[in-house]
Amino acid sequence: MIKIVIDAMGGDNAPAEIVKGAVQSLEQRADLAVVLTGDRAKVEAELAKYKYDPARVEVVHCTQVITNDDVPTKAIRTLTDSSLTVAFDRLKKDPEVCALVTAGSTGATLAGGIFMIGRIKGISRPALCPALPNVRGTQTLLCDCGANLDCKPVNFAHFAIMASAYAKAAYGVENPKVGLLNNGAEAHKGDEVHQAAYKLLSKMDCINFGGNAEGRDIMYSDFDVIVSDGFSGNVALKAMEGCGKTVSEVLKKAANESFFNKLGLLCAWGTVGKLKSMLDYHKYGGSVFLGLKKIVVKSHGSSKAKSICASVLKAAEAYEHHLTENIERTLAAVDLQAVEAACREENA
Repeated sequence: MIKIVIDAMGGDNAPAEIVKGAVQSLEQRADLAVVLTGDRAKVEAELAKYKYDPARVEVVHCTQVITNDDVPTKAIRTLTDSSLTVAFDRLKKDPEVCALVTAGSTGATLAGGIFMIGRIKGISRPALCPALPNVRGTQTLLCDCGANLDCKPVNFAHFAIMASAYAKAAYGVENPKVGLLNNGAEAHKGDEVHQAAYKLLSKMDCINFGGNAEGRDIMYSDFDVIVSDGFSGNVALKAMEGCGKTVSEVLKKAANESFFNKLGLLCAWGTVGKLKSMLDYHKYGGSVFLGLKKIVVKSHGSSKAKSICASVLKAAEAYEHHLTENIERTLAAVDLQAVEAACREENA
């Protein structure tokens, strides 16, 4: 049985949508069990709305909630009975718990992951890595999308290693093509950090580096992995979310403008539906925090049940595919210090 601990009080729609999504995940997989951390009365009131196997659901009572207004590191250290802190404690101490899912504070999730779970040896910084739809009908991994606002070249190298291992383990991509998010495709583009990162990535034999990637390449290119600093990655991610909402709203308004528009959309409904489905980020679930010793999935703060369910299933799949072990194995085979030294000599 794969057991996932879920922060039932994290996110804008907690606990109703979190509990609903957790129950939906149990319907999807018979080998799944969940531990819900949060206010017992509120969580059990939501559970009472659904039919489920009580043997596969555990509720752990908590009296506190970490919000986005709390200072992340302080909250993890002082709010010890919060739903998120208790979830991390359970992930750390219970060998049966394989992964954690939360829609709560990103900063607190990162702090909890680093201080309570710990980083994989050799990883400089953990990174958020969502799987985004692309025109090929597959997915592009964007690493990082918000955890690390300022990055050094070595951080980009670690992101590339981790995301490549993720693409292989979870999605079966044999030789993931890696791009560096930049303001142009040419090798000389970007600031000094991105230029240095480009040189470092191009010298790494353990990844399939394909050069710089522009923002449009995230969904419209043959890149399987695109690495970024968290600031740029988050802006790109939110822009795509806005694009999806805009397309949906424009289609809705167009349909209401005239009978002929409605008829035209009806005739093209299959294509329109496919486009809307592709741009629906909720169905892809949250972002895996790559680089931690155990699986942690951060779902969007506004997540509803559909996204929570997908996040739980994603966490289970990452565990099944031995994601952390694959990252450790790839790191062990890389002499990153030698590559960095070669880059410094070239720049001297």
